[in-house]
Amino acid sequence: MTMTQLVALAGVIVLGAMAPGPDFVIVSRNALVSGRRAGMACAAGITAGVFCWAIVTALGLAGLLAASAVAFTVVKLAGAAYLLFLGIRALLAARRGRYTAPEPAAEAGSAFRQGLVCNLLNPKVAAFFLALLPQFVPGGAGPGDHLLLAVVASGVTLAWFLVLANVVGALRRVLSAARVRRGIDAVMGTLLVGLGVRIALP
Repeated sequence: MTMTQLVALAGVIVLGAMAPGPDFVIVSRNALVSGRRAGMACAAGITAGVFCWAIVTALGLAGLLAASAVAFTVVKLAGAAYLLFLGIRALLAARRGRYTAPEPAAEAGSAFRQGLVCNLLNPKVAAFFLALLPQFVPGGAGPGDHLLLAVVASGVTLAWFLVLANVVGALRRVLSAARVRRGIDAVMGTLLVGLGVRIALP
């Protein structure tokens, strides 16, 4: 593979990552509510999901998912249900308005799982990679080429979401009041519920 191909792939991946969607919302929420560490852990979880999707696409399994209406629908509904779960939990937290400070390690672990599950259960990510990666795979590509594509895709994704987590986390200092946090949870919860409903609909 040429450097031009890798740079082009990185550019397309970062534009896709920057587009507002479930990954963007959950990284922002974790960074705003729980701080930079949680936001970066969530970014790492999303990156792990992207790497998995890239490898699955290389193995041809993503094509099987896209070709199977039943499998695609199952993944889509599971992803929608998970987003609804996160959104409703955020809305309930906003309603209660009582915030405690869990252990940082627990927050980071939960944020990582949120990022990973949210990305893996998003069928649009599978469709994105299925349409994108074959255009960058040279003829006669071997496992090393596919691994390189997966590393580039996940590396660019991680870089973008780490930047997002740190920028949003920096704003947390001026958004730490309980009333502000309730507002953040209300807005983010509404967005997550809306995204879940949008994914679930045909």
